[in-house]
Amino acid sequence: MSSAALIDLLQLILLTITTVVVMVVAGFKRDHGLINAVTQSGLMAALFVFVFIEPTTPLQVTPLLIFDEYSLFFANLSIIGGIGVSAMAYPYFEKHHQYNEEFYMLVLCGTLGGVVMAASNHFVSFFIGMELVSISLYALIAYPLHNAKPAKAPLEAAVKYLIMSGIASAVLLFGMALVYAMAGSFEFRALAAATSAVEAGYQPVILVGYLLMLAGVAFKLSLVPFHMWTPDVYEGAPLPVTAFLATVSKAGMIAVAMRLLLNAQAFNFGEITVVLSLLAAASMLFGNLLALMQSNIKRMLAYSSIAHLGYLLVVVIAAAAVPDLLSVEGMSYYMSAYFLMSLGGFAVVSALSTAEKELDHLLDFQGLFWRNPWLAAVMITVLLSLAGIPLTAGFIGKFYIFTTGVEGQLWFLLTMLIIGSAIGLYYYLRLIYTMLQDPNPALRDDPAKQSLPAGLHLVMAAMVLAILYLGVYPTPFIETLQSLAGAF
Repeated sequence: MSSAALIDLLQLILLTITTVVVMVVAGFKRDHGLINAVTQSGLMAALFVFVFIEPTTPLQVTPLLIFDEYSLFFANLSIIGGIGVSAMAYPYFEKHHQYNEEFYMLVLCGTLGGVVMAASNHFVSFFIGMELVSISLYALIAYPLHNAKPAKAPLEAAVKYLIMSGIASAVLLFGMALVYAMAGSFEFRALAAATSAVEAGYQPVILVGYLLMLAGVAFKLSLVPFHMWTPDVYEGAPLPVTAFLATVSKAGMIAVAMRLLLNAQAFNFGEITVVLSLLAAASMLFGNLLALMQSNIKRMLAYSSIAHLGYLLVVVIAAAAVPDLLSVEGMSYYMSAYFLMSLGGFAVVSALSTAEKELDHLLDFQGLFWRNPWLAAVMITVLLSLAGIPLTAGFIGKFYIFTTGVEGQLWFLLTMLIIGSAIGLYYYLRLIYTMLQDPNPALRDDPAKQSLPAGLHLVMAAMVLAILYLGVYPTPFIETLQSLAGAF
């Protein structure tokens, strides 16, 4: 193997080594702070490896992985998510003395899966990366059993995710098998030519294969009607795990799905565009409507994430009618904005909670602005960005969606986007209004006044600055995205 290939593989190698080191250290010395520090150091090292990687010339490393600007971008997003989740986990689990150290091994394995998916251009690496994330989540969701919740709540959420995720993986794998049986290739780029060479009578089999794969992807992305697990699992899982679910697992999946659709030219089947359009419209509408009825913040953010992934699909669908560069650029920008908003929002909720007691009800945020102005300011910035208010990353992201949708003449989906955004504005502003109310006088031992580790403050500050920077001066970031879109 060449030195260039080894350098490109450094992120995967470092994440693997860090996982082993954490396992060995935890075996000899159970020290939560030490394991957290080792985990974050390994993730930071993996993040800054990109300085040594030359992504402008795509490099195929074995038939399974390709390293280019696109894969590097989404790999770094996954690693940033791992760093943020690790920072949230330390204060959350610190007072919970029930073997906290294994948690970080699972986070590292899940992050490794996200990086593998980002670099995948082959069915085998796609499935391996997806299962690395899924298997990690099976344990993370049930880790630990919360004392303040019904004893079986996290376990119930984990079992629900295990069963439904297993079914989704099986469906996706069967779809891959059908496509391979007809086209004779696992490689994304080779599928385009192989599919066109298949006799017309067998084309419907390939279409069914693609649709089954889309069903599996839709489950992982929580798209309606494959979303039924999402609110229950988000609510039952520990807060850092909910943040991991909302960010790392989504970024890797959307990255590999976009590469598959474009490289395999799957949009040549018009039925795929129709199915994706129905998924997007239903997710935008029902995600926002169901979020209106929630008083639990985690469930509200769960339904909000369903709506935002519906928004994101508009850009993906537009790839069937507009140049690939614009579609990939818009998808990458909106995914980045969603990533920052989700991490920032869950960091605030996590700052108010511990493994023994999660404060995730709407009334727990009453008067937060007066109790802790810093946490309230972070949450308000996140909510305004989620609503698409100008001068935030969310506004530029929605502008990208509108621009791409207009170019692709997706008028129905743009109408759904407008309706969904209007509904979403209400429940985001409702939470802001609650934070600005007078504090509850009956509140004792206010968790908003507790001291937090510098790492968690740093994560929240970084998310706020990034959201505002991308909303006020997005030009340098857009130029980067234009360059990575050239990978297609």
